[in-house]
Amino acid sequence: MELVSIDQYYRMGFASSLSDIGQEQWDNLLKSDPSANPFLSYAFLHALHSSGSASAKTGWYPYYLTIWQDKTLVGACPLYQKTHSYGEYVFDWSWAQAYQQHGLPYYPKLLSAIPFTPVTGSRIIASDSTVRNLLLESLKNLTLSGDFSSCHILFPDENQITPLKNAGFLIRAGVQFHWQNAQHSDFDSFLNTLSKKKRKNIRAERKKVQELGIVFSHIQGLDANEEDWLFFKRCYDATYENHHSKPYLNLEFFTQIGRTMPQHIHLIFAIKDGKKIAASLLIFNQSKVYGRYWGCIEHYPCLHFETAYYQAIEFCIQKHIQTFEGGAQGEHKMARGFLPQKTASAHFLKHPEFSNAVANFLQRETNGIELYLDDLNEHNPYKQST
Repeated sequence: MELVSIDQYYRMGFASSLSDIGQEQWDNLLKSDPSANPFLSYAFLHALHSSGSASAKTGWYPYYLTIWQDKTLVGACPLYQKTHSYGEYVFDWSWAQAYQQHGLPYYPKLLSAIPFTPVTGSRIIASDSTVRNLLLESLKNLTLSGDFSSCHILFPDENQITPLKNAGFLIRAGVQFHWQNAQHSDFDSFLNTLSKKKRKNIRAERKKVQELGIVFSHIQGLDANEEDWLFFKRCYDATYENHHSKPYLNLEFFTQIGRTMPQHIHLIFAIKDGKKIAASLLIFNQSKVYGRYWGCIEHYPCLHFETAYYQAIEFCIQKHIQTFEGGAQGEHKMARGFLPQKTASAHFLKHPEFSNAVANFLQRETNGIELYLDDLNEHNPYKQST
């Protein structure tokens, strides 16, 4: 990685591989960021790249922006050159189509994100505000001077939204559904906070699974073996096949994170008549559980809710973890105790007229999001105080 001086204190470079940065440098930088999560770790990102799941061949060309002070990494941005918009969970296909209709190329674009992972976290990772501003200016200059139509930053942490807006990025709102642990002692303690109808429905769903004789096994990452990962991958693939799409992640990715970050991994298996029939994968730290993937090889009523949601909620309660992020979208999660949470993305478009058009679109879309949130909050599943 070639570094160039940007002032008397700092040098900047672009890395096409995390190996060029080094695990010690990368993870040490993350220690200065309180909003860093397991998906930003060297282990997770390197597994995406070295497995070939997120690589130049799949349209994710790593182009990590780095800032150095002497020999120390003080700023970085997980950055990719993208030739498509798959695996992002913030949809800009209509923008790409508009560019095409006007004879302008939308791809390649710059994207700061965790591939295939709609989880909020730091994207502008900096040791201080000076370095943060250098990163933002570098992203804008790269977009304006390079062969890129635009730069997009997906699911930035809330405390980064204002600096992004001040730097000229357009902010787009989104919605996810998260479960919050109100210091519950057990699952019944959680159920007792819900309205009578929601409480009754969840108990009925769980009873259906129990009456089928389905039981559950929880496996910590350190204890997961090759057979566990092979079965999980089979379930993961089945989910994509059911939606007539191709899986993004390969077996090597899963087995690699199983080896390199097992302390953040929790597998849940559904078992019927002594045979595994479904699985879900949780990534977690001390404050949050992230529901990532689930799948089954046999279909039964309510199996999805039990494997992907209720078992994970029990895990949160047992481990005293505050938040369970259940993944992208899903209004059906509200009936199971999840509440809507705003998410964000940031966008910098080089073409002035398209930038203005997108800004107008985002204003209308944001108004719609606010009305949508108001409507969702009218259907709060919890008991209402009187």
